[in-house]
Amino acid sequence: MGHMSEDRTKERVASTAWWPKLEQELSEYIKTCERFQKASRKHGKNYGLLKHIGEPKHPWETINMDWVTGLAPGGKGNFHACLIVVDRFSKSMRCLPCHKEDTAMDTALLFWNNIISTCGVPKIIISERDPKFTSEIWTNLYEMLVTKLDYSTAHYPQTDGLAERIIQTMEDILRRFCAYAMQYKDHEGYTNDLVTLLLAVPLA
Repeated sequence: MGHMSEDRTKERVASTAWWPKLEQELSEYIKTCERFQKASRKHGKNYGLLKHIGEPKHPWETINMDWVTGLAPGGKGNFHACLIVVDRFSKSMRCLPCHKEDTAMDTALLFWNNIISTCGVPKIIISERDPKFTSEIWTNLYEMLVTKLDYSTAHYPQTDGLAERIIQTMEDILRRFCAYAMQYKDHEGYTNDLVTLLLAVPLA
């Protein structure tokens, strides 16, 4: 899956091996790593004051949702985006393959079939002001489920720092892994490793 950062790479290598000038050589290698440079990005602006959100008392009571788009197409559905859902109580997550062009109805069905049907109805959903989550379909869904929608402000992960950091880490993993759009075919006819990766990401 590659390396996530210079410090983490040095830590992992040092835990199993050592040689003279290890840190210096690793630093030089990482600076010339095309995949690392291609996938690296800054995580928003400077943080403002903390907006406290009450701690949930049960799993999947409060969740964060965000999108990762622009991925290499994969799977029978030719998916090129991912909806990441993080449970604030356990910090576990679900990575749901989808399409950037999906409608609010498509997203609602994806959420119902993969979250509500297996994890229950959340009391609070935290997300940015994406039209898919603010449409009439979702408004009616929130009312029917007696669920509250809290909006997090773009570039201000202090709205829910830990869950937002998990989402940022998952984005980095996906972009690094898909940087070269590695291709293969398995017995079911999958032509890209994105969908298989999504099954493994929550365990990483």
